[in-house]
Amino acid sequence: MHKKRKPADITALIKEQGIKLIDFKFCDILGTWQHFTTTLTEYSESLFTDGLGFDGSSIRGWKAINNSDMLVIPDASTAWVDVFNAEPTLSFICDIVDPITKEPYDRDPRGIAGKAESYLKSTGIADTAFFGPEAEFFIFDDVKYHYTTNSAGHSVDSIEAHWNSGREEGPNLGYKIRPKEGYFPVAPTDTQQDIRNEMCLEMEKCGIPIERQHHEVATAGQSEIDLRFDEQFVMLSSKMLCDDPRMLRFVEIRFGKSNRKGFDLARTCTGHQRHNRRRINSPTEQRADGDITDQPDAHGLGESLFHFFQALFFAGRLVASVAR
Repeated sequence: MHKKRKPADITALIKEQGIKLIDFKFCDILGTWQHFTTTLTEYSESLFTDGLGFDGSSIRGWKAINNSDMLVIPDASTAWVDVFNAEPTLSFICDIVDPITKEPYDRDPRGIAGKAESYLKSTGIADTAFFGPEAEFFIFDDVKYHYTTNSAGHSVDSIEAHWNSGREEGPNLGYKIRPKEGYFPVAPTDTQQDIRNEMCLEMEKCGIPIERQHHEVATAGQSEIDLRFDEQFVMLSSKMLCDDPRMLRFVEIRFGKSNRKGFDLARTCTGHQRHNRRRINSPTEQRADGDITDQPDAHGLGESLFHFFQALFFAGRLVASVAR
């Protein structure tokens, strides 16, 4: 993400990279990526103020068909060259606004986040909210499922899983991870160092700074990639790119008493000579030492900040767009 990028910089980038197509991405209220693509015929620098019209009636929970006109306005700071498209494509994450009033749409997750941040500033508690996501996920070697008229079933498997200790692997070398013993092992127990490294390097090509990566606690290939903390909208955009199904997919799963996939979020509010930090776990993560900890700060703002972050997570199901 390039916070200081302006429309003129985008025009120069298009020429420099030989871009042929523009892709406009946004997120619905349930956290699903939506997008449409145009050729360069539709591109001009006025897009960043005037936007492009589209029909919002088929987006879940948004508009009725008789009142479906909406505007999508690309955020220049989110521009990235989509490495997965066959033709050179510049991709943007966008805001959704009313075509008449130009007010942020109240069911756009980015719009909800913007209102929460504005409210934080209005309280005088802080000027800026910083977020540092820690995304946990599983990497499986085999995934099967079937749902037919008369039966249903699903299974996942990993070469690291403890239940494969006796499997014929020609040969089985015995380096399996027992439940809750997957935190920070080295090779050969950790078999996924190279793929996590590749993920991190590809993410940084997209402008997402990475803090660290490592194996996580659970057996069967649980991993974690931590994004370098930044301001709210920078991290919203970065996390949305991580949730592109072609890059990473964070699945909700648990094996026996092993840790679940989770989404930890370190966040800090700064401003007015106040510094308030809180760590919150996602609703899907249940830890042995409790879920959410509340440590009051010296200014007595613990409860206020707690409600601010609650609003970010739960108002309009915003959690779906940042921790899906």
